[in-house]
Amino acid sequence: MTAHSFRRVLVTGAAGFVGYHLSDRLLGEGIEVLGVDDLNAYYDVGLKEDRLSRLRGREGFTFLRADIVETDRLLELARAFSPDVVVHLAAQAGVRSTDPWPYAKSNLNGFLSVLECCRELRVGHLVYASSSSVYGANRSAPFREEDPVDHPVSFYAATKRSNELMAESYAKLHALPCSGLRFFTLYGPWGRPDMAYYSFTRDISEGRAIRLFNGGDMLRDFTFVSDAIEAVVRLLGRPPGDSEVVDGAPTHRIYNIGNSSPVRLADFVQCLESEIGREAVKVLLPMQPGDVPVTYADTNRLRATVDYVPNTPISKGLRHFVEWYRNYHCVADTGLSLPGEVSTQPGAMA
Repeated sequence: MTAHSFRRVLVTGAAGFVGYHLSDRLLGEGIEVLGVDDLNAYYDVGLKEDRLSRLRGREGFTFLRADIVETDRLLELARAFSPDVVVHLAAQAGVRSTDPWPYAKSNLNGFLSVLECCRELRVGHLVYASSSSVYGANRSAPFREEDPVDHPVSFYAATKRSNELMAESYAKLHALPCSGLRFFTLYGPWGRPDMAYYSFTRDISEGRAIRLFNGGDMLRDFTFVSDAIEAVVRLLGRPPGDSEVVDGAPTHRIYNIGNSSPVRLADFVQCLESEIGREAVKVLLPMQPGDVPVTYADTNRLRATVDYVPNTPISKGLRHFVEWYRNYHCVADTGLSLPGEVSTQPGAMA
């Protein structure tokens, strides 16, 4: 068991993909966790409940259903728990939605609520999820934390960049130590079913066509979830100090959390086909609004801070995911194959 400088961690979005894995890891190391989640229906609530079922009853874990936007309620829960660290993972996800209001509520108002809670309780470290999407269509690769990030291509990305600026202001105004984590395309067991790798696995397994935007010619820095969790746990005990004047604020620092090894989407699918034992029927579509052609993390800052960077190869990571998927969904390994690739015009598939 690793020795930590913190003993009590409040995790928002604890029923989510990253929140579940982080809570599981912390509990395994003897850390008390208060999980907060509103269990909204953005995707299957049953999956969120199944994640929680693996945490409930474990020593040191408490779960409370609450909406982070309700500041007074969040403050009441946090004050009773008295966390050393707050990890803020709750958010409205997805880059392609055209409805901005859920993003404004969860990602802007919700984050302000968390900041106010941390300020009021003088929390020792706020660690929050940002996103690689803040880099927009950055043409300079790999992406470095110092790169300009003023041209988001989705409203989701705009809210995540706003979170970074909000955290920086609280770091300056209230000396609140903050670490922002720009996650790069996380995947793995217990993942989100709205993510491409999950829906690809489902559709390939069931013999349905998959849609490849930009003809599959996009590069993604796929990052296995356990690697990301390792980085997060190491960072929890490393709040930026007053002497570290970085990112414009003495107590605010941003980190890329990525594998630093971009994979072409078409090659990713080929690897997935190999693990599933079935060839996908592919529908080739143009680039969609909100998408970017490449994501690629420079992780030198992360390595320098915690002596670790994600490194699981895509073949190993997908093997773990497919094994979990088959077990969770009771899917047999059929070994069947389907031929083909289909070109179509935009909108041909819903």
